[in-house]
Order: sequence, then structure tokens, then C-alpha cells
Amino acid sequence: MTLLILAVALVVILIGAEVFTNALEHLGERLKISEGVTGSIFAAVGTALPETMVPVVAILSTVGSQQLREEVGVGAILGAPLMLSTLSLFLMAVFAAHKRGWTDALHPERGGLKRDLRWFLLAFTLSTLAIFVPHEWPTIRGVIGIVLVLIYFVYILQTVRASARLVADGHGTEADEPLFLVRLLKVFGLREGMVVVLLQLALGLAMIIGGAHGFVHGIESLSVILGISALVLSLLIIPVATELPEKVNSILWIRRRKDTLAFGNITGAMVFQGTLLP
Repeated sequence: MTLLILAVALVVILIGAEVFTNALEHLGERLKISEGVTGSIFAAVGTALPETMVPVVAILSTVGSQQLREEVGVGAILGAPLMLSTLSLFLMAVFAAHKRGWTDALHPERGGLKRDLRWFLLAFTLSTLAIFVPHEWPTIRGVIGIVLVLIYFVYILQTVRASARLVADGHGTEADEPLFLVRLLKVFGLREGMVVVLLQLALGLAMIIGGAHGFVHGIESLSVILGISALVLSLLIIPVATELPEKVNSILWIRRRKDTLAFGNITGAMVFQGTLLP
């Protein structure tokens, strides 16, 4: 039963992330913003929602012991960026080589890639140091938390500021597929518009939150059944599962030679997770 709950929750998370990301692409196209903004901010935040909601729901949940919930939350926070920077990039490279050949170079927008990695390294270093700050020093922990939020705010400003130049250079966002809701409800004459885009965004977000809630309960139950620490399970299982949206989307984008979106989806999610999650 526990495995069934995990499987169903995972499917809901993945479908919700796909629905959310599809709407974000259309939003980016309508707003006439660059692939860097769409990939590193919109798509990154959208596909990072599963692993974001898992620690949030775990810590705020009233089910299970406090220690168990904290282990699930901390494991998900630490494991997510590690999984993105290792397994996700590896899989993206393998699929790129298979589809495009081993000699075909990847061409992401370098300025955005460097910006993402610089801010991530700074933020994750602070997050790692925060782990060693005792609970008896709440002021220091609070200051680090505020600094991390400010880092992400500055990162967004820099990314958005570079958008106009990138659009002029041919890096504008283009949605390859129609809105899922329009395709699903075309028999009712539903037409694409900003209201439909926002409606699909809300639908995807609701599915992601619901799936994450079920996944947390499944992990807690599985840790009790197997007698394994919830921290170990959340470090190994949760990131592999919840990072699937980033993996799948980046693989699809890299196969279609949308390198900026593919890399931005991963590196932007790393910045998001390294700043706002801790």
C-alpha cells in the first residue's frame, strides 16, 4: 500500500510539473522574455516545486515525530542540488550525445550559465555553514536566512535585466506546444489567452502540492517499515524522484537544441534550491 501511495504521488507530481511548465513557456512567450528568464526562473521554479514542497510539507506536517519530519526535510534540501549537479547533468549530456552526436558542442547562453553557477556556489556555501550554527543562536540563523533570500532577489534582478538584450540576440522564448488545457478542452471552443494560462498554472501548482504531501507520508511510512533512517531515504529517494521534471524537461530541450532552456532549467533550480529552500 505504501509503495502504491508513493507511485501515485509521484505520477501526480510529474503531471503537475508538466502542466505547470507548459503554462510557464506560454507565459514567457506572451511576456516576450528571454529563454534565460524562462529557463532559469520560470521553468526552474516550476519544476523545482516538487522538491520544494516535500521539505516544506514535511516540516509543517503534524504526522509522525518531529525528528522524523526534520530528517525528511533536511535530506530533501541537501539531496536536491546534489542530484541536479550530478545525475541530471550527466543524463542530459548522455541524451545529447545520443541524439546529436559526441562531437556536437552544446551552446547555452554563457552569461546566464556563469551567473547561475556563481550565485548557487555562494548561496549553497552559506547554507552549508548554517547547518553548523547551533539552535541556541537563532539570530545568526535568521541573518543567514535573510541573506539567502536577498541573494535570490538580486539574482532575479540580474537575470531579468539581461532579458532585453538576449531577446534582441535571438534568445526569446517560444512555446513549441499549445496549452494543455486548450488541447484538452478544444471541443468546448476554449481559446488560448492569459486567463487560460494562469488557470493552467494554478492547476499544475495544486497537483504538485497534493502529490508532494502524499509523497512525504509515503516516505515516512516506508522508513518505519524498513527500519531505515528517514534522512537516508530522503537523501537518496526523494531527490531522484522529485528531480524527474528537471531531468525530463532538460533532456527534451537539449534534444531540440534549446540548450539555454535545458541548462537554465537545471542551474536556475539549483539557485532556487540553494537560496530559498534552506
